[in-house]
Amino acid sequence: MLEIFKKMIGDKKEYKMMMARVEALPEDYQFVFKKIQNYMWNFSSGNGMDMLHMQYELIDLFEAGAAEGRQVLEITGDDVASFADELVANAKTYMVKYREDLNQSIKERLGKNKFNQ
Repeated sequence: MLEIFKKMIGDKKEYKMMMARVEALPEDYQFVFKKIQNYMWNFSSGNGMDMLHMQYELIDLFEAGAAEGRQVLEITGDDVASFADELVANAKTYMVKYREDLNQSIKERLGKNKFNQ
């Protein structure tokens, strides 16, 4: 139980440090990051660690863009939703989990051979 508590505290500290990096970005970058972040959480599964790793990568990308003096939409493009979709495309999402569960339950019931016919 103590290990779980320590992990929760560590995760919270890590998240706060990540968000401090976001707060150091220009306002437009902060706004877009937070909107993408909220969008991404709709697709997370499990403990959300896949999403956190992607958010770190997004912060790195945004920090580099800001340092180069680029506008945030020069990085994301005008279709920010499509940009965000590309970010979460490789994440373990609930949709992927539901698809896997559906296929697995069919395979278990009907057998692998019947499922592939």
